[in-house]
Amino acid sequence: MAIISGVNISDNNRLEFALTHIHGIGAATSKKILDEIGLLENPRVRDLTEEDLARVRSAIERTGLLIEGDLRRETQMNIRRLTDIQSYRGIRHRRQLPVNGQRTKTNARTRRGRRQTVAGKKKTAAH
Repeated sequence: MAIISGVNISDNNRLEFALTHIHGIGAATSKKILDEIGLLENPRVRDLTEEDLARVRSAIERTGLLIEGDLRRETQMNIRRLTDIQSYRGIRHRRQLPVNGQRTKTNARTRRGRRQTVAGKKKTAAH
């Protein structure tokens, strides 16, 4: 197991795919990092030397992107700011409802949770 930016990366994965396991690095950024360090053949993580891993780590640092804990912290601070100023989006976050204008009458089960039965409510018969 290689550790890059505090993330354990599986030895069996190809490096381009393995880098996407780091929060904040997607497929395009991963390709850009590989091109920058010159690993065009996209080896598996187990085939990398310590020198190669050090080059990958330094290339990630040089990108200047927020990754892992810093990115998560930044996102949480943005959400906290929205809730503190009581903006519409902040209220939706606080109530755990969809934030970006999706419908909630029929969908949004992931965000709203399991269906809860309401006492005294009857379904209308289809005519």
